[in-house]
Amino acid sequence: MPEEGEYFGKHGEPRKYDPSFKGPIQNRGCTDIACCILFIVAILGYFAVGILAWSQGDPRKVIYPTDSRGQFCGQAGTPLENKPYLFYFNIMKCASPMVLLEFQCPTTQMCVEKCPEKFMTLVKAYVNRNDFDYYRKYCKEGVTNSMGVPQILKEGLCPAMLTPSLPFTRRCFPALGQKGGVVTVGNITHFEDGIGNIREAKDLVDGVKNATVVIEARQVVMKIFEDYTQSWYWILIGLVIAMLTSLLFIVLLRFLAGIMVWIMIALVILVIGYGIFHCYMEYAALKGEPGANVTLQELGFQTDFTVYLQIRQTWLAFMIILAIVEVIIILLLIFLRKRILIAIALIKEASRAIGHVMCSLVYPLFTFFLLVIVIAYWAVTAVFLSTSNEPVYKVFNETLCEHSRATCEPANYSISPMKAQCPDSECLFAFYGGETVYHKYLIGLQFYNVFLFFWCANFVTALGQMTLAGAFASYYWAFVKPDDMPAFPVFSALGRSLRYHTGTLAFGSLILSIIQIIRVLLEYLDHKLKGAQNKFAKFLLCCLKCCFWCLEKFIKFLNRNAYIMVAIYGKNFCTSARDAFFLLLRNMIRVAVLDKVTDFLLFLGKLLIVGLVGVFAFFFFSGRVRAFENTAPSLHYYWVPILTVVIGSYLIAHGFFSVYAMCVDTLFLCFCEDLERNDGSAARPYFMSSSLHEILWKNQAEDQPSSSAQPQDDDDDEDIRSKRQQQEEGAD
Repeated sequence: MPEEGEYFGKHGEPRKYDPSFKGPIQNRGCTDIACCILFIVAILGYFAVGILAWSQGDPRKVIYPTDSRGQFCGQAGTPLENKPYLFYFNIMKCASPMVLLEFQCPTTQMCVEKCPEKFMTLVKAYVNRNDFDYYRKYCKEGVTNSMGVPQILKEGLCPAMLTPSLPFTRRCFPALGQKGGVVTVGNITHFEDGIGNIREAKDLVDGVKNATVVIEARQVVMKIFEDYTQSWYWILIGLVIAMLTSLLFIVLLRFLAGIMVWIMIALVILVIGYGIFHCYMEYAALKGEPGANVTLQELGFQTDFTVYLQIRQTWLAFMIILAIVEVIIILLLIFLRKRILIAIALIKEASRAIGHVMCSLVYPLFTFFLLVIVIAYWAVTAVFLSTSNEPVYKVFNETLCEHSRATCEPANYSISPMKAQCPDSECLFAFYGGETVYHKYLIGLQFYNVFLFFWCANFVTALGQMTLAGAFASYYWAFVKPDDMPAFPVFSALGRSLRYHTGTLAFGSLILSIIQIIRVLLEYLDHKLKGAQNKFAKFLLCCLKCCFWCLEKFIKFLNRNAYIMVAIYGKNFCTSARDAFFLLLRNMIRVAVLDKVTDFLLFLGKLLIVGLVGVFAFFFFSGRVRAFENTAPSLHYYWVPILTVVIGSYLIAHGFFSVYAMCVDTLFLCFCEDLERNDGSAARPYFMSSSLHEILWKNQAEDQPSSSAQPQDDDDDEDIRSKRQQQEEGAD
């Protein structure tokens, strides 16, 4: 063990006793002013980008499909208001590889009132007046009865055939199905393509796949959407139950912290144990069932996820995963059994602090409100930026043409030289783009939008952390609680943070945002290099992703503790981060065995709430309980609302427990400072409560001995602690 002076020299100087120190310093100055100015300029630039995007963008390009003339189908107040669907003249042309490069089918597209409902060719429809009147609904303007079929097809006024179609995302796609394992369209396997050829229905599949990316995804998305429409109110009820359970848990922690922690540990073990038992029962019940022994590898990917629940290997995998989690938790509890008592004492102290600062439980709603504004501004700006291009028209043709894919003007294309040289070509809408300075730097504006989104979101989170840290630090450093505390600790801390430390918050969030944007770029490169065969590049990219993930976690940890020090002492970011880092180094063992044990117990609390609500949601939506059979909605995938409720419950529980976590981290740093500043004597009494002091001092020998000195006067210390205990009991 190094000497005390050598130890402190490596990890900074400990705090000296200061009789005038009474908690968060009131007389403080502005910190990190340069970064504050930079943040304000960046925000003003962000507003400028938003205004520019809103003036140039057109969200209708996302909402409405666009025909070959660049007009929006179904837009209110236009001649196409009653024609909401986009119809492809020849969907099989969408099978061209050029579609994947240009994201546009080389066929005429027009807006129609409804999709075709029956098979029909132009040749057969032309001889029947009623059929031809129906057929003309899917033709361009100008088609008359006096025009012959060859002339209509030559000028590209009508499609050669119609196929039964269904609308999806306001586009008409062939109504494909299966009969005996054979692809059908309109319940038939073969059809005439209008030019004398008999085609198989499967020929339409490639065109539909390129036009919709994956046809089966459509069915899954529609079923999931239907499930949400049938179960949204039950999902809300589940989230309300999660919120009430979290609130009840927090309230019980306030008064019964020790008992609740042990109950929480027992319930987590029981809930996971029941999960193991349930998985085993399902595994055993499927024994001997036809097809139940099929492996996951043999089954492959299925859009109907309920199929996986019909094979034994799925439940075996669930059982193994839960068993591993159960064993890990039990082993951690065994090895940390002595430290759990210390963590409970810290949680009790946090409960008292929250009891004196009850409005801290409501503050996460304010943070959530600000984050919603940031996310909404980013999303709206991104949509307007992505739709601020101009329509670009290109030449599409079926035969060899030197002007193929060249830019054209649809208004005068019929009399242009390109049309004369390529008679069968058409000038069709291709995509949205542009050649102006604005369009050239559009990708830069999108990058700026993403970066400012990270910066603003991290700033809002940092503001919440510093505000709560200031409020809880006011509680800890009040010698007589709550008499020495400010009247409104949360509002006082919020005011100090915004008035003096906006630059510090911006500085810390800027560092974190830079790391996050680098991680986004690495993910983008990884996505682009998925098809690459260079193993060294993949390995290097994987290492970089891992390193920056670890760096992000470390910066978040450092920022969190730096904000606590800023809330107490009012110094700049770098000084506060250094002081917090060295303070944690000087108390490294306590950080490992006390602060992190408390985080683990709070995580178990979140896990318990998610588990309880998740089990209830499973039995309700799956119909496994007879009492809920008639109440539960009929769903395609009952895992959709279950997964939604589980994720939502975790976010709600995390919001409530984040207050506890911030309180524990603040009290822990204050406790370490208290040990360095004071020695428990009458002249230098501790600010920690008597109960916290008592249990921590019993474990002092197991922690780092150089963090504090032994108390100098046991009798005086005992008198001070008895008086403090009487004051706390009176306050409670």
